[in-house]
Amino acid sequence: MSFTLYPAIDLKGGKVVRLKRGEMDQATVYAEDPAAQAAAFAAQGFSWVHVVDLDGAFAGRPANAGAVRGILGAVPGLPVQLGGGIRDMQTAEAWLSAGVARIILGSAAVKDPDFARAACKAFPGQVALGLDARDGFVATEGWAETSGVTATDLALRYADAGAAAIIYTDIARDGMLAGVNVAQTAALARATAIPVIASGGVAGVEDIVALRAAQAGIAGAILGRALYDGRVEPGAALAAARA
Repeated sequence: MSFTLYPAIDLKGGKVVRLKRGEMDQATVYAEDPAAQAAAFAAQGFSWVHVVDLDGAFAGRPANAGAVRGILGAVPGLPVQLGGGIRDMQTAEAWLSAGVARIILGSAAVKDPDFARAACKAFPGQVALGLDARDGFVATEGWAETSGVTATDLALRYADAGAAAIIYTDIARDGMLAGVNVAQTAALARATAIPVIASGGVAGVEDIVALRAAQAGIAGAILGRALYDGRVEPGAALAAARA
């Protein structure tokens, strides 16, 4: 299985930020121009970009649409996966029609499974499930609420839905440069046939190496703060992903 790296562009107030453990008041602004940031990632050799509308995740509807459109316009050849505030078929269809390659359903996967399943069926290969877990249980509404459903249980509920990927985030490690929770990510990947993308906590190239070494069907990793802080050099990261 190939291993793909997804540099992250998290949007808050139209700017590129990184949060710590998903706390909106713990935002560090890294760039004023999301489109320029996406173009930089393309120039560095990344084959995808991961975009999250943080304000949209809390509001339940798109809130940084202008910034997302700017990204799409800046990197027409770079596939974009987008999450945050996609809670109905109209929004899903609008983003895919606008050029988003893959949408991510997070809160909707927990709270509106009928919609999530319908989206997977209507847009095969273009819907990922965002499973963000706090102590093993899936969180929703921009991580403001924690459900009573474990990440593994939720993944199994969607085993036959046709989701393109599961993006698994360990909230406790997100933005903390604490290292990826390889064991939990690998356990989830072994429990489901859906490709799993690791998110949260990548601190260095060694995390990419560890995820690849797990041999558990982990399909990639999202790079955030470590990339922006210079702890991960793009060329070294991409080489590790290909190794």
